[in-house]
Formats: sequence, structure tokens, C-alpha cells
Amino acid sequence: ALCPQELRSGSFWRGVLTEALATLIFVGVVLGASVAPGPLAPALAGGLAAGALAYTLGAPQANPALTLALLCTRKLGTLCGAARLLAQCAGAMLASAAARLALPDDTSLVTRVSVPVPSPSPSRWPGAEAGLSWQVSAVGTAGQALAWETFATFQLALTAFAAADQVAPQAGLALGSAVAAGALAAGPFSGGSMNPARSLGPAIITGNWDDHWVSRQHPWVPSPRDPNVGMG
Repeated sequence: ALCPQELRSGSFWRGVLTEALATLIFVGVVLGASVAPGPLAPALAGGLAAGALAYTLGAPQANPALTLALLCTRKLGTLCGAARLLAQCAGAMLASAAARLALPDDTSLVTRVSVPVPSPSPSRWPGAEAGLSWQVSAVGTAGQALAWETFATFQLALTAFAAADQVAPQAGLALGSAVAAGALAAGPFSGGSMNPARSLGPAIITGNWDDHWVSRQHPWVPSPRDPNVGMG
């Protein structure tokens, strides 16, 4: 329930600030690691960051998908959930803005991910060449990307719920492993974001909304439309 007294609670605002800080750190670590070629570095960086945050900051969600899951299961109040969602998006935007200033270009922020693939019939997409169709990655369609992103996010949420009753070291290891495993499994199809704030921050900062609806960053498939853009 929306309770005015909740806004005057110190624990309420500590939780909100913790979510903003945790998301800022998590997104910043992943964006920095995405400069390296290949999928392994950002996946491991995300997993290690999630595990460390679970231990140091008391297992914050740092992920709107997890916060929404808590709201849907009534494990989190409406006002608290909404405030944490805003804090997570703000933290992701700050991390993305800082990364854009620190890095030489937008290389590790967002990849323009649509790639051309041979098509037996003329493409229906405006501006596409004859005999080519555009799909979300080199190894799958937008539907496959959505399916893998949904699966990866589900296993992360399942782990987060199971780890809620565990002590810090075990919870951090479980969450970190789930983040890394999801990023590696879904990466070739969807980028393995599993985190709407992780997707939203770079999109707002760079203005690149290609296939954003599938919460996508693809860190190791360069776009033929912009060969200078590499990491997601």
C-alpha cells in the first residue's frame, strides 16, 4: 500500500540508494568489460559483480526484472518497488553516461545489432538489399532472441528467490553463477542482458534503440551497418 509514513523511513531511502548504487556499479563493470573482444569477459564480469554486490550491499536486486518479480509475488510493497525501479534506471543511466565519457567511443555501450542474412525472397524491410532479410543476430531471429532472453531471466529470478534465504557467501555465489550462465547461454541470440536497466541506460545515452524491445545487447557480433561499433 502507498503509505506516507514509508517515505519518512530511513530504511526506505537506504534501500532506494542501495539499488541506485548497486545498479551503477553492476552496469559500469559490465560496460567496461565489454570493451574486451568475445563474450566471456562481460559474462564473467557481470557474474563476479553480482556476487560481490550480494555480499557487500545486502543482496540488492539491481535489476528491474527481479524487482517486478518481487512486486508480482507481493514480497515488495508498491511504493518501495516503484522507487527502486526508478533508482535502478537512474543508476544505469549514470553508469552509461560515465562509460561514454571514459571510453573513446560508444564501442562497449550498444551494438547496432540487426544483421543481413540471405533470403530466398525479396526483403520486406525498407532499405534492405534484394535477397537479404534483417534479423536480430547472426544466429537467430527476434523470436529466438526473445525466447532465450526470457529463459535466461527466468533462471536468474529463480536463483534470486532461492538465494533469498541463504547466507551472504552462498547467495552471492549462486547469483553470480546465474548471471554468468545466463549471459553465456543467451548471449549469441539476445546478448544475455537479463536486466532492463542494463539495456535502457545505454539506449538512452546513445539514442540507439535497435531491437531494444528484446532487452538486447550483443557484445560480440559487430554490425555491418557500423563496423566501428563492437560491444553491447
